[in-house]
Amino acid sequence: MIQPGSVLAWVMLVGLLVTLPAVAVAGPPSDVGRTDLSWLAVIGITNSVGLLLVYRALRVGKVGLVAPVVSTEGAIAAVLAIAGGEGIAPGTGVLLAVIGTGICLAALAPGAGEAPAGRPARGMGYAVAAACSFGLTLYATARAGAHVPVAWLLVPARVAGVLLFAAPLALFGRLRLTRPAVPLVVAAGLSEVLGVVSYALGARHGIAVASVLASQFATISAVAGYLLFRERLTGVQVLGVAATVLGVTALSAIQA
Repeated sequence: MIQPGSVLAWVMLVGLLVTLPAVAVAGPPSDVGRTDLSWLAVIGITNSVGLLLVYRALRVGKVGLVAPVVSTEGAIAAVLAIAGGEGIAPGTGVLLAVIGTGICLAALAPGAGEAPAGRPARGMGYAVAAACSFGLTLYATARAGAHVPVAWLLVPARVAGVLLFAAPLALFGRLRLTRPAVPLVVAAGLSEVLGVVSYALGARHGIAVASVLASQFATISAVAGYLLFRERLTGVQVLGVAATVLGVTALSAIQA
């Protein structure tokens, strides 16, 4: 309905309006140092850029292909943690290989009737870039979350989205919103905030369970794409999607 930049701008504006009262109630965080502020800045940039890439991917690619690729954000965050000195669980390398193979199978076998020729590949490229961005977001959130209240973890991405996207688009008269898109951007903005808060609270009671359940957004999205948009995938694509989803789920479980 509207361009990805405008979608991101409105989603972040809605999220900011919801977040500000929660931040006011929580009050200013204590014991926040320069390192924490740096991680918050990383969260703001990578989360907002990642969302923009996802919106671009969904504009030209199938939900059933984009979502599993983006769900590899958990695997990327695990690699970053390992590079930062965190212990690696047995079998992690094998699962990363399974995930990579699944992405290749999904990307190299375009569905029947999907045209024009270059658009599916571009959509997968956006999805891979989004996964990398979100992987860094997850890692930064974990680092900052040790000292920063949950409410304040919501602020960086929404502020970045407003300053980097909403404000420039409005300034140049390119911020668009159609009436049919209003409930969708509101729902997306509220879901984005609710998702972050729910995961942060759930992870306090069981990181393994929260990680496994969170990784299943790819499965839910693939089913939604089939039911709502009548998307069809080839046998090879189904195999690739299944390998990606199962690999991410298993990796989240053993790494947690």
